Amino acid sequence: MSARLHELYRKEIASKLSGEFGYRNVHQVPKLEKIVVNIGIGEAASNPKLLEKATEELSLITGQKASIRRARKSIANFKLRAGQAIGCTVTLRGDRMWEFFDRLVNVSLPRVRDFKGVSSKAFDGRGNYSLGIREQIIFPEVDYDSVERITGINVTVCTTATNDAEGRALLTHLGMPFRQ
Repeated sequence: MSARLHELYRKEIASKLSGEFGYRNVHQVPKLEKIVVNIGIGEAASNPKLLEKATEELSLITGQKASIRRARKSIANFKLRAGQAIGCTVTLRGDRMWEFFDRLVNVSLPRVRDFKGVSSKAFDGRGNYSLGIREQIIFPEVDYDSVERITGINVTVCTTATNDAEGRALLTHLGMPFRQ
């Protein structure tokens, strides 16, 4: 079974984007490529339990096992050694990506306190969008009572768009609530 948002993209959004930007080929129409979800924990160096819990929560949120990320080089000011575990990440593709994006836009983001929309300035110049979420408890999969420490999450949405205007149009059609 294909994701609800993916069906909507194939049936309606792709043709809207094609008309909007005047694409001659179906393969020129921008689409979601992958979504990368990160949690960085600086204190994981002194308390490895924090990283373990964050990895577990990230796996719950995304529905895919999180991989642990290690420091590439030593930085004395941060008390960091090369090879030390400092965060976790998940790369979502296919149906899991579409399901996660659907839940993010329609369930999780509206649960943020005083939510007025996400910034439209977080594009990278090539149509990819990065979003910072301050607390992981906005996701319904995370049990509020079992959370030991509130951590932030970075979500990067990678698209096949060639510029920011195309990427923004794609995400707007998919339901991303941009601030006016």
